[in-house]
Amino acid sequence: ILKQVRHPHIVSMHGLYESKDAVYIVTDLAGGGELFQQLLKKGNYTEKDAANLIRQMLEGLSYLHKCDIVHRDMKPENAKQLLFQTTDENASLMITDFGLSKILKNHDDVLTTACGTPGYVAPEVLLQTGYGKPVDLWSVGVITFTLLSGYTPFWGDDQASLFESIIAGKYEFDEDYWSDISDPAKDLINKLLTFEPSKRITADEALLHP
Repeated sequence: ILKQVRHPHIVSMHGLYESKDAVYIVTDLAGGGELFQQLLKKGNYTEKDAANLIRQMLEGLSYLHKCDIVHRDMKPENAKQLLFQTTDENASLMITDFGLSKILKNHDDVLTTACGTPGYVAPEVLLQTGYGKPVDLWSVGVITFTLLSGYTPFWGDDQASLFESIIAGKYEFDEDYWSDISDPAKDLINKLLTFEPSKRITADEALLHP
């Protein structure tokens, strides 16, 4: 997949070299650190800054989805899925780590393999009803919620209760954390976290959201 993709917000592969003991992959440099580490420093992002980051994610996903690639593991934490290109304050965000990604044979192929990260996985994956590109938008919805509030929309005391929370599809905009967040931002989150995949907003539609 890395060989095929070329986009400003996606890490691309530029070479592959082998030695007797190892394989070396040359990719775009993304040395600015993980999105999650920046979130830990900030606590949460301003709506303006979060909108800029989400736009970059959506532009990258729009490109991937046009190439019929589903990332399947969008998340800001515990891995290097979302990295800043440099340490500059206005550095670009880049989508990386395509280890769980899948190239669809046909535009509307349905996938069935359960994968992803518990807090960011879409309900259709847990319900094993088949899934496709909309799973990536659900993950962006969780990320957007987290960037703006500093906490995740779905939680549980253990993985089983977390999955129950996701399958229930219910979350709240707690007034203590969301009073300063605009209605359009909340509306975008609602559209990204729409339970029914066929009704969930696409990357292109989300980019046009006010």
